[in-house]
Amino acid sequence: MSRSVSAPDADLSFGVAGTDAAAWPRAEALAQRLSLPLFDARESDWRLLPCTGVLLVSAAGLALALTGRGGPSPVAVDFSSATLLHRLRGIGPRREDLARAVGLPAPRRLQVVDATAGWGRDSAVLAALGCEVTMIERHPVVAALLEDGLCRAAASAAPEVLQFLPRLRLLAGDAAVLLAAAALEAPDVVLIDPMFPGRAKSAAVRKEMVLFQQLVGGDADAPGLLEVALAVARHRVVVKRPVGAPPLEGRQPDFSLQGRSTRFDVHALRRIA
Repeated sequence: MSRSVSAPDADLSFGVAGTDAAAWPRAEALAQRLSLPLFDARESDWRLLPCTGVLLVSAAGLALALTGRGGPSPVAVDFSSATLLHRLRGIGPRREDLARAVGLPAPRRLQVVDATAGWGRDSAVLAALGCEVTMIERHPVVAALLEDGLCRAAASAAPEVLQFLPRLRLLAGDAAVLLAAAALEAPDVVLIDPMFPGRAKSAAVRKEMVLFQQLVGGDADAPGLLEVALAVARHRVVVKRPVGAPPLEGRQPDFSLQGRSTRFDVHALRRIA
């Protein structure tokens, strides 16, 4: 998901909270690194903190949450979640719309840039299918969550996770800048999943998306990222969209793959060989 680093609401405030003694030094270091206020929730309820959202730091890792009563429960990047593992155990390049959109099965291992990594699930699926995936996330809090998820995944007992993990890497920064500056070797495929404003108003929106919308807002510059991706990718640019949404910036794809709620718009540049 591509997002603006600036908050969508001028009243939105965000901080880092240490929730136990063991994690307090890490919370201090993260608050300094992210230039965010540090809150002490070791002996108090983090829901009552004087901020809108909070990066919770505990011995178990990092989690994102909204403060206040009755909000969604905290969420973390979890490459060993039951939902993801269930998906991976039934995975196949011809069964996944995402896999077919990027060009799998392919005659060689594809180099894929997930330019808007978000929670990293699409990246994990592609890595499990054999792609070498570079995740790029420009929002520093989300990048910290991904970094934490990768570290915890290294200790996973799930063989599926240990198998795909070496094919995942994370870069923190603006994908458009990194791609345009040739900071990366030209990828075979660039995947873009822009934040779509209409999603945030749906009752079916998952709690992760609610938190993302509150934290990072919309995606006004996604068309610019698409233009850079089209100039850099060797073979394809894939844009993930909700079913019923218009193509990004009105640019018609070469073809689309549509599921029940998601559509992949594929800009095919050259044949994969």
